[in-house]
Amino acid sequence: MQYDVLSAHADATGTLVSGRNRLKGYQCVSGGTAGDVIIRDGGVSGTIRLRFTISTNLVTFGTPIPGEGILYYTDMHVTLPAGAKITVFYG
Repeated sequence: MQYDVLSAHADATGTLVSGRNRLKGYQCVSGGTAGDVIIRDGGVSGTIRLRFTISTNLVTFGTPIPGEGILYYTDMHVTLPAGAKITVFYG
């Protein structure tokens, strides 16, 4: 299925994208605080669709999501460790 790919950026915990969408990939910068980056469907207490851990080292990394991506039914909410930043690619 072909569709437009958009991006959204966050440097604090909150809603990245409202509405139904598919996560196609992301780029993350760790901010010096170790912890989990959690992307949920349905707000701060919603279903966890993606979780990964970042270290205290200042590192930039990204990952494309295979296939059609990860489906978020209501919204895409991210929880970030202090200082971390993320850009997501979605459609």
